[in-house]
Amino acid sequence: MLMWLGYLMVATFMILIMTKRLSALVALILVPLVFGVLAGHGPDLGTMALDGLGKLAPTATLLLFAVLFFAVMIDAGLFEPLVDRVLRFAGDDPMRVALGTAAMATIVSLDGDGATTALITITALLPVYRRLGMNPLVLAVILASANTVVNLMPWGGPVGRVAASLRLDPAAVFVPLLPTIAAGLAGTFFIAWSLGRSERKRLAATSGEVIACESGMGATKPVDSSIRRPRLLPFNLALTLSVLVLAVIHLVPLPLLFMVALAVALAVNYPSLSDQRARLAAHAENALPISILILAAGVFTGVLAGTGMIDAMAKGAMAVVPPGIGQALGPITACLAAPLTFVLSNDAYYFGVVPIIAQTATQYGVTPEQIARASLLAQPIHALSPLVAAIYLVSGLLGVEVGALQRFSLKWACLLTLILIVTACVTRAII
Repeated sequence: MLMWLGYLMVATFMILIMTKRLSALVALILVPLVFGVLAGHGPDLGTMALDGLGKLAPTATLLLFAVLFFAVMIDAGLFEPLVDRVLRFAGDDPMRVALGTAAMATIVSLDGDGATTALITITALLPVYRRLGMNPLVLAVILASANTVVNLMPWGGPVGRVAASLRLDPAAVFVPLLPTIAAGLAGTFFIAWSLGRSERKRLAATSGEVIACESGMGATKPVDSSIRRPRLLPFNLALTLSVLVLAVIHLVPLPLLFMVALAVALAVNYPSLSDQRARLAAHAENALPISILILAAGVFTGVLAGTGMIDAMAKGAMAVVPPGIGQALGPITACLAAPLTFVLSNDAYYFGVVPIIAQTATQYGVTPEQIARASLLAQPIHALSPLVAAIYLVSGLLGVEVGALQRFSLKWACLLTLILIVTACVTRAII
């Protein structure tokens, strides 16, 4: 009975959020409490929920302070010189423009917010694409490729979700994926080079004929120069590089690292209390939702584990998983993630599906960390899902149809996903 209650709870959660009857935040809190009562654990639910919250609080803290830190660095103008150099490097050569797009999208994606990456990159480069007559869909492919790879950093939304759902340290998921991330970035630049070369040949053959598209939604708000801190560029660069190095070597717990980094960044760049409040308020809309979602997930995972549902579900799954493929659940999960993340939202996939796979895989000697990494590798394909809001933002800014964007991008997303999976297998990150 416990097993079926667990599966029914997960199915209910997924149906409610996929049909938009409830938001993921509300469903993560209410659904497990209802099923916890049905399982006969009403008096214990408070303890279970608090236990889940306690285990996920570090992950929520990391996401909140990391997003705010990189947002403050962008406000201070840390990346402006790099963006200017990218634009100068691009010039009027379509191949250089494509490679410059990859570089800019990679840099801006560090703040962990896909909407910000899209707005900044498209605003800066779409006029160049239009002037040269380049296909705006090339910009969309390169943007999505860079953003989905950089989002494998520990402060990215997918890593935060899977770490929360499996109660793992984000660093334990992230560090073994470093070679995979490097390969993904190399794949992104290869895709940019290939598309840039194709555009160069097409434009040479057609004398610069422009690919037809609508006008698009336009640009972002004008940059407020008063928040820039060009004199502090050396300090901000040293601070950011130090933070990234410490994050990789895990010398300091990641939540504390980004708390200190944000405090130092605010104190040095915006010593006025009113300026500090303004910077935090400006980015609260991006930073708070994912952190609140992770805390809400604490209730879901706490009840799922505390009632014993997850163990019962795993035992049930073992009955249908052939023993011969049990040890290969890492690569299998990575391959299944492609169709699953296309038809499911990140919340439904990471909180509903991945915990069952991870608990089952544990019985065959496959660690939860390996399953967590495997579940992340299809993000390039997930980015094309009609359930992802960013695809509508990008299509609107570029003035192209969503269907055309999906058709043009799919083969490149599949290639990048294959690069990630093969690299993760070779480096034994998921085996």
